[in-house]
Amino acid sequence: MHPRFAPVRDCFHDLLAAGRETGAGLTIWYDGQPVVDLVGGIRVGDRASGQPWRPDALVNVYSVGKPVAALCQLLLVERGRVDLDSPVARYWPEFRTPATVRHVLSHTAGLPAFPVPRPATAVADWDLLAGDLAAAEPEWPPGTLAGEHAWTYGHLVGELVRRVDGRSVGRFLADEIAGPWQLDLGFGLAEADQRRCADLRYGDPEWPVRKLGDPGTLRARALGNPAGGLDLTVLNSPLWRGAEMPAVNLHATPVGLGRLYTGLLAGGVLDGVRLFSPALLDEATRVQYDGPDLVLDRQARWTLGMQWEPDGSWGMGGIGGSSAWADPVRGYTLAYVTAHLAEHDRVDEVAEALHSCL
Repeated sequence: MHPRFAPVRDCFHDLLAAGRETGAGLTIWYDGQPVVDLVGGIRVGDRASGQPWRPDALVNVYSVGKPVAALCQLLLVERGRVDLDSPVARYWPEFRTPATVRHVLSHTAGLPAFPVPRPATAVADWDLLAGDLAAAEPEWPPGTLAGEHAWTYGHLVGELVRRVDGRSVGRFLADEIAGPWQLDLGFGLAEADQRRCADLRYGDPEWPVRKLGDPGTLRARALGNPAGGLDLTVLNSPLWRGAEMPAVNLHATPVGLGRLYTGLLAGGVLDGVRLFSPALLDEATRVQYDGPDLVLDRQARWTLGMQWEPDGSWGMGGIGGSSAWADPVRGYTLAYVTAHLAEHDRVDEVAEALHSCL
């Protein structure tokens, strides 16, 4: 690691030493070059007898996967196979909500929650959940308001990919993005990759209750159906790891995410392989909605798949503390993945340490 970034290393190690972090990885690229690559803690088990974190550990990063799913859709836009302002029903005839592809990508389609209560086993039944969304009534007129489509985003985007291309979004990602750019990440893991996964753990036993919110609220409906999305027995199971729940179950290494955002920050090219045009990425990272988010219960600025911040950075954090983004102003990309489900104060402190170096 370049000595210039020693404060970042020290911050990361301090989080582990203090017990605020128990297993994580961090990758930072600056000016197009990797400058920080750190891992620490336990991948499986506990501190006394657990398996140490490995550089190739895959982590369920929750909503950090939403931009990755969006990029699969945007690649079809790039290739002229999908029009952003066409109704979803043009590609998915059973879809009843009068939303456009742009509405879906920017969390304004009005379908932030699956409409029919489903058990945890439903995460493996793509057709069931997609069918629920196709028949649903929107919570608001599409395009008028936003609410993070917490669990539904991946099925809305992924079914559009499947209807246009024929492949599942996980297969499309592997073939068309992860493969060409050599990204260690994916939806719907094979058995060999499941063996590399880090087991998620609660930083606080009350974390799942706190995150779900009050029963009956839009947030609780958005995060709690299908059941099990905050339950460790589900999250660490082959059922979850092998399913495609693209809004929330991307499994990734920090290096995989760091490479992805570095390619995007470079205008759509990585290691000489171009996937996206600068024009498409300009549109994809432009703010599409700036206003109240009814699920997050705060102001949000949504691009086509990411959140945009006032400092000009764009990317996505996941419930539990993982995060990945690009900062065009400062010229870096950062990916932080954690198995220790808690708040985002850890990655915030890492970012502060990084900014002090720049």
